[in-house]
Amino acid sequence: MEVNYNNIKVIGFDADDTLWVNETYFRDAEEQVGRLLSHYETPNKIDQELFRMEIKNLPTYGYGVKGFMLSMIELALELSNGTVSNKVISKMLDIGKDMINKPIELLEGVEDVLKTLSKDYKLIVATKGDLLDQERKLEKSGLIDYFHHVEVLSEKEDANYEKLLKHLEIKPSEFLMIGNSLKSDILPLLNIGAEAIHIPFHTTWEHEKVNEKDTNGAKYKIVESLTEIIKLLQ
Repeated sequence: MEVNYNNIKVIGFDADDTLWVNETYFRDAEEQVGRLLSHYETPNKIDQELFRMEIKNLPTYGYGVKGFMLSMIELALELSNGTVSNKVISKMLDIGKDMINKPIELLEGVEDVLKTLSKDYKLIVATKGDLLDQERKLEKSGLIDYFHHVEVLSEKEDANYEKLLKHLEIKPSEFLMIGNSLKSDILPLLNIGAEAIHIPFHTTWEHEKVNEKDTNGAKYKIVESLTEIIKLLQ
């Protein structure tokens, strides 16, 4: 599939699981929750119920570790009919704090790619999540100086991207988005006339998955790593 990037002037990057590892920590935390609540349900059922709780709470808490922590605790109270021990709640808080304090593990070639692209393009970050947490991760990553602008969005839908590009005075035809989520980083951009490149991560949150019908006919490139981006843009 031929996609022309000659008009691109600005490149946007998702953060979690595009620049650094993130979803893996949530999978590990879910397994820990399953063990902590094993007196009340099977691990598979707990996993399903935690996902349900997270989705229910998204309008209230948004994305990120803090919302995940609150959903863990709410689920524990629900499954135990309010009898869960303070010790279990304390351990859940520790799980969340550990996630927040994880060291930043950059994905392969990230800094070299940003360094190269920043010579010819204006780079921005467009990510979801908790504002304080995302700002903290960017600072810890050592990548902040490569970016002209950082935007933490409540959602990544067509209207959110249109508003962002309008604010930055960027035409959709001049914008390329790079990310791991088809739902959040690719399809909305194509809908508004921008370009997008998909870099799949080995694990994807259920909420971010799309079916074949959603992607049918969509024109975008798929690469295995960020390092392939350089060749595509040359």
